[in-house]
Amino acid sequence: MTQPVFSIITPMYKGASLVAATIKSVIAQEFPDWEMIIVDDCSPDNGEGAAVVQSYADKDNRIKLIRSKENRGSSGARNQAMDVAVGRYYAFLDSDDIWHPDYLSTMKRHIEENKDETVAIYFASYRRMNSACDRELLSPYVFEGKRTFKQLLRHCPIFPSVAIVDTEKLPEKIRFNEALKALRDDYAYWLDIMKNGLCAMGYKDVLGDYRMRDDSMTASKTKMIKPQWNIYRKVLKMNLLSSVWYLFCWGTNGILKYKKI
Repeated sequence: MTQPVFSIITPMYKGASLVAATIKSVIAQEFPDWEMIIVDDCSPDNGEGAAVVQSYADKDNRIKLIRSKENRGSSGARNQAMDVAVGRYYAFLDSDDIWHPDYLSTMKRHIEENKDETVAIYFASYRRMNSACDRELLSPYVFEGKRTFKQLLRHCPIFPSVAIVDTEKLPEKIRFNEALKALRDDYAYWLDIMKNGLCAMGYKDVLGDYRMRDDSMTASKTKMIKPQWNIYRKVLKMNLLSSVWYLFCWGTNGILKYKKI
């Protein structure tokens, strides 16, 4: 296989029941020039999830399975995938989310049409679905426009499973902060990319489905308050007043983001 345009980065933990649908949504993409790297993060499922992934990898050489020998969280799993990824664009997709068939083709068009050299992250809008992915729980989350580092501190509209990073725009190799394990590691990654003047661009196209699983670590937003606070205080080293202000902005925007249909 020639070098793919997109490297799809997929961390998986106890994903046996849902990962097949995720893989199928990638195989169904109108744009075929991709590789999908799925990292099983030492799932305690007796290899069930890995077996599902391997069954697809045996049929399609664009799909690769990595079985981690230790649990490193989604941050560590993503780093392992990025260590072997060869595509210019990193397209992130969690093992329980779904892409619409035109996701990669639409995002590739947007990337090609973009003339702003400061944009390194591209992201689409998405639907918010129940666990079975057959019913919308909330209205689609739609965001359009540019986002800077300071704006991202107050509100992050970037959902990892519909986000793409142009690695050629990055001044250096940027990895996920593994100290964060699986809590706000994606948010810290976007900030790390954007802290030196790079930006993110959002598009109103609704191109993915987010399964709002009851057992998800982010299902209860109250659980995210401390990890968000730690981003400001421990990762970004902000002073107390600035941290309080940005946490307030983040919380207020979060309430608006999760309003009911």
